[in-house]
Amino acid sequence: MRILSTLAFALMGVCVKALGDTVPLGQLVFFRSAVALLPLVVFLWWRGDWPRGLVTSRPFGHIGRCLMGAVAMFTSFATIRLLPLAEATMLSYLSPVMLAVLGWVLLREQLSARRIGGVALGLAGAAVFFLPASAGVLPDAGGLGVALGLLTAVLTAGALIQVRRLTLLGEGAGAIAFWFAIVSALCGLATLPWGWVWPGAAGLTLLIATGLAGGLAHILMTLSFSHADASALAPFEYLSVLWAVALGFIVFAEVPGLAFLVAGPLILVGAIVARSGRPR
Repeated sequence: MRILSTLAFALMGVCVKALGDTVPLGQLVFFRSAVALLPLVVFLWWRGDWPRGLVTSRPFGHIGRCLMGAVAMFTSFATIRLLPLAEATMLSYLSPVMLAVLGWVLLREQLSARRIGGVALGLAGAAVFFLPASAGVLPDAGGLGVALGLLTAVLTAGALIQVRRLTLLGEGAGAIAFWFAIVSALCGLATLPWGWVWPGAAGLTLLIATGLAGGLAHILMTLSFSHADASALAPFEYLSVLWAVALGFIVFAEVPGLAFLVAGPLILVGAIVARSGRPR
């Protein structure tokens, strides 16, 4: 299930990239979130969490988490549009690095020498990405793509910090996922006055597939944790990079460049080191 979830996330990225600039970002975020509600509601009903599992006593906490996550979805999709799929996926793995820093700043979690080393490796990898982008080695607007990828990592880490706070306060995973999908869909819908397009059959199929792939990926990931410890499943998360490399080559004829080959190991090792350690 964990392996299939990484594949589903990668397929979602393929759909986003295949749409290109034919659909506004806000419309894409709306479909990604609204369509994902369908499998999510079925999943919650199957687990017996519908609708009582959606009750929350921390509405403002959910709003903060949802807004950060929704903005991260905008920047993530923009990154996929601007960069090759493998590079965009790799930048997303800076979020554990940022999470270690924000956990230290906001939650006063211990920042050990091991985690400091992970943060340093991750930031070094980001620098390796940014320098060739600014020199014009990556595609046009590559520098903007790298900057948005870094912003996505920071926003994702902030959203995860808020998720951690909510779970510590007793909020259920179903409520967190459901309200995030609702708020993200509303944020996407709010961009309607700035111009949506009526997609053709192929575009509509890709929009629906984006939502279904994203929703199924989250469900499969959640189910996987009910069958194995998080520490046992963690290494499989990094299969997303391999899926992105393979799918980028097969679908878009993208070949990872030197920056990816140098920065990739730094970011991956930094992410692994930054998130390792015995949980409290």
